[in-house]
Amino acid sequence: MDNEAPSKDGRKLDHKTLEEIRMRAVRRVQEGESPEVVIASLGMSRACIYNWLAAYRAHGWDGLRAKPLLGRPGKLQARHIRWLYDAVTMKNPMQFKFPFALWTRSMIAELLRKKFGIRLSSTSVGRLLAQLGLTCQKPLFRAYQQNPTLVEQWLQREYPSIRAEARKCGADIYFGDEAGVRSDFRAGTTWAPVGQTPVVRTTGARFGINMISAISPRGKMRFMVVRGKIAATQFGDFLKRLMHGAKRKVFLIVDGHPMHKAKSVKRIVDSFDGKLRLFLLPPYSPELNPDELVWNDLKNHGVGKRIVHSIEHLENIVASHLRSLQRMPAKIRSFFCAKHTAYAA
Repeated sequence: MDNEAPSKDGRKLDHKTLEEIRMRAVRRVQEGESPEVVIASLGMSRACIYNWLAAYRAHGWDGLRAKPLLGRPGKLQARHIRWLYDAVTMKNPMQFKFPFALWTRSMIAELLRKKFGIRLSSTSVGRLLAQLGLTCQKPLFRAYQQNPTLVEQWLQREYPSIRAEARKCGADIYFGDEAGVRSDFRAGTTWAPVGQTPVVRTTGARFGINMISAISPRGKMRFMVVRGKIAATQFGDFLKRLMHGAKRKVFLIVDGHPMHKAKSVKRIVDSFDGKLRLFLLPPYSPELNPDELVWNDLKNHGVGKRIVHSIEHLENIVASHLRSLQRMPAKIRSFFCAKHTAYAA
């Protein structure tokens, strides 16, 4: 049986109050709140919010007056808007047999035409999305193999347990990761006359550098630059560097890459007699690792805007940028303030 509280009856409200409620609700949706959340907070029937959005779509703010304007009804009715909002926010375009996984205005226009026979221009679709509080954003990509249950378990139980144990025994928590950067990586823009694409001359040879780093919520950072591939041997060397001069126990959190579980790595961990412990993040969950933001900063603000002449030059650029980060604990702490890493702050 439904245990939801009964909805308020808008007919018992005076005209002025009802107008204010309608307008305030539509503004909240335009600011990014879910229509379902907005109407639930008002304690009114969920159908109301979509009727109001349809009225606003057809007649603007005047459509929300106690006595709406008469005239030709809009193309989109409440049921159309409700269905479209759910489709865009809860489903993938490929579920509707589109070839791509990201929504575009033209795809949404095509979806409306196929589903309801309603034709809207891309510009009109853009206005509609804005009215629904939807904005064009760069998405986060997650592996389809990721197990949400394991992620939730990590956030709710495993990491809080690690943090509690670290506090109890006075250990420092670090998040570690490996990455590589190539000489042909580019980021950013530059200025040029209209219609004339700027050209930046760089070396035609391609080469790369690999790196390992670890950062702590306290703003500490350790790193190692490697020419060639990173395997268990190199990771073991990094662990020795990480522990060199360490006065407190270290809890290092890394992903489940096989090299992190290699026998040689286990021997090195054991050699520190409990002073070093390794913990593994949930599989396919890089967004949970604040150390990923080190590589983002390096690539976009260090290497991406530089002209690289040789592998020695690239190595110097990488090491110099990472040393600069070491001297900025506040910036390192900020990597623990992102949406998906704040849990570790």
